[in-house]
Amino acid sequence: MEEFLRVGIITSTHGLKGEVKVYPTTDYPERFEEIKEVMLDTGRGKRMLTIQNVRYFKNQVILKFKEINNINDIEKYKQCELWVNRENGTPLEEGEYYIADLIDCKVYLEDGSYFGTLVDVMETGANDVYVVESQEHGEVLLPAIADCVKEIDIEKGEITVHLMDGLL
Repeated sequence: MEEFLRVGIITSTHGLKGEVKVYPTTDYPERFEEIKEVMLDTGRGKRMLTIQNVRYFKNQVILKFKEINNINDIEKYKQCELWVNRENGTPLEEGEYYIADLIDCKVYLEDGSYFGTLVDVMETGANDVYVVESQEHGEVLLPAIADCVKEIDIEKGEITVHLMDGLL
């Protein structure tokens, strides 16, 4: 399991005092009000930042960090990702999983035969779609619904699926 969970990507600066606009990569953008620190992945290393203020603008979150007080100090971090420790993640309901935990899971058919590796999860609105890379079939899109996804075992890194008619 991943130790850190991505919660956003810095898209641009906001004003002159070091605020940033963040595109949230979480289903729960209000989480920024609940967490005190985020880890900025600078591309060369990681930097812990303390959230001082949270506001919302359209589909983005505007953050002010305690350590940053000038636009020049944050501008270089556009397109950088923000992460939180797993313990700061949103509690999950039964049958819910962090996408980061699903990526790279081995996918097996109901008969136990190996099918491929989950490489991405597309969030479509109605239901998620699992992108599975299969040596035999190439990229296969599987709807994340009970008729198709039969079992997920995050500890083992395995997903069991039923291939419904028309999926291949």
